[in-house]
Amino acid sequence: MTAPSTGYGRDRRRVRHSAALGHRDLNQGGPPPHVVVVGAGIAGLAAATGLAERGCHVEVVERERYLGGRVGGWTERLTDGTQVGMNRGFHAFFAQYYNLRKLLGRSDPELQQLRRLEDYPLIDAHGRRDTFRGLPRTPPWNALAFALRSPTFRLRDLVRMDPRAAAPLAAVSVPEIYTQLDQFDAETFLRTINFPEAARHLAFEVFSRSFFIEPGRMSAGELATMFHIYFLGSNEGLVFDVARDNFDVSLWTPLAEYLTTPGVPGRPGTVRIHTGVSIDRVDTEGAGFRLVDDTGAILTADAVVLAADVGNLRRIVAASPTLGDAEWRSRVAALALAPAFAVHRLWLDRPVRADRPCFLGTGGLGPLDNISVLDRYERQAACWAEDAGGSVVELHAYAAADTAPPLATRTELRDKMLARLHMLYPETAAANIVGETMLWRQDCPRFSPGDFAERPGVCTPHPRLTLAGDGIRVDLPVALMERAATTGWTAANALLRQWDAAGHTLHTVPTQGRSALLRTFATRERRTR
Repeated sequence: MTAPSTGYGRDRRRVRHSAALGHRDLNQGGPPPHVVVVGAGIAGLAAATGLAERGCHVEVVERERYLGGRVGGWTERLTDGTQVGMNRGFHAFFAQYYNLRKLLGRSDPELQQLRRLEDYPLIDAHGRRDTFRGLPRTPPWNALAFALRSPTFRLRDLVRMDPRAAAPLAAVSVPEIYTQLDQFDAETFLRTINFPEAARHLAFEVFSRSFFIEPGRMSAGELATMFHIYFLGSNEGLVFDVARDNFDVSLWTPLAEYLTTPGVPGRPGTVRIHTGVSIDRVDTEGAGFRLVDDTGAILTADAVVLAADVGNLRRIVAASPTLGDAEWRSRVAALALAPAFAVHRLWLDRPVRADRPCFLGTGGLGPLDNISVLDRYERQAACWAEDAGGSVVELHAYAAADTAPPLATRTELRDKMLARLHMLYPETAAANIVGETMLWRQDCPRFSPGDFAERPGVCTPHPRLTLAGDGIRVDLPVALMERAATTGWTAANALLRQWDAAGHTLHTVPTQGRSALLRTFATRERRTR
């Protein structure tokens, strides 16, 4: 493992999205605006940071007792009383996540709490493996090298692909790609372009399921955008960083200290964070807002950022009849959830083999989607493994069920995931399970055909009410955690404009395909179809 890339990465063609100019400290010239941010996930923390750094008084209200949302971390106890770190599973911090890294850099300027994984191999049911190690960084050679050295992709497969049908994939422009492809599902699109079936299962299925949805139910527009972000639109490379410790320790406790510590040069110190509190409704009150929490307590605010997950956003808006207009409210109500997923963490009494990778993605080996060996990179897991002479292993099943299943079905899925682990890592079959935790959640946004056009954006009918989160529309080439961070910064910028305050500059991979030749070809093919 090596140190992560810091700052804004190495890609000279990344795009700088300049922010509005204006005041840099709203404390000068009168009382600063008071903003309530609902939700302390990545989006909410980015919004809070952007606002506080311009002098706003910010209160963050989070229903969980920890920060970070779906990338939060907390402590649990094994049956023997040992305290262990726990979270909702593996997360990859790619180098092209510029706006997320900007946020993390506020409390960790050199990003020392991240570490680089050199590879994340993929394996299918036939034992075929793909690897990202040693690929060239520059498009399109990265994608071409990956395809040609893959056991599931041969040169004749490249020749058989339909160049006219595949043209949008090679020259993505955002948001135009959604107009072209969002009405199709990803699996149908890949079949249309004659993408080889084995490669679909091993490569694209692994990536699509990281969106917590199967290819047959995922938007082809989202798939193409993903391909652009990670392959043809960026030369940051295809490897990623992971957190050195549980997310609360590595990421969010330091950021909370940055936001809430007063009197430290360069820090806002104007943020109050309330955890374990759920907002029930938000009402307009004059030019401002009145928020009611689950205890009946009332908060007032000049502006509000709703950075809750999809389910809670729908709940709050449904209970708040004065917010927005009918069309906007219907867009929020129509937001849908991806299928439920499971994370099964195991504390084993013996180590896995030394040559096992930190992370292994699987294709065609359902219900298992990946295996992580946490003690190879996470500090708390490594300490436990060293003391116990064992290992900490995590199994993921994305899109495991349309809804969270009954206990009997969960037990059956657990047993199937364990069987897959024992098949792929036979040494684990003889290990005793010292402790285990299985989480079922269904709170990730859905990215299905037709969803993009109906998704609400950051700005709302009320100029001082904004939305943020990975389920919120933003017309930039971002996804997953980076979409959450980008919408958070964008929500802050939209409110700062109301007070003539300076916004925060953002960065993304190029918003259109890097190759002028491919863009010209794609445009011509689109016009002739």
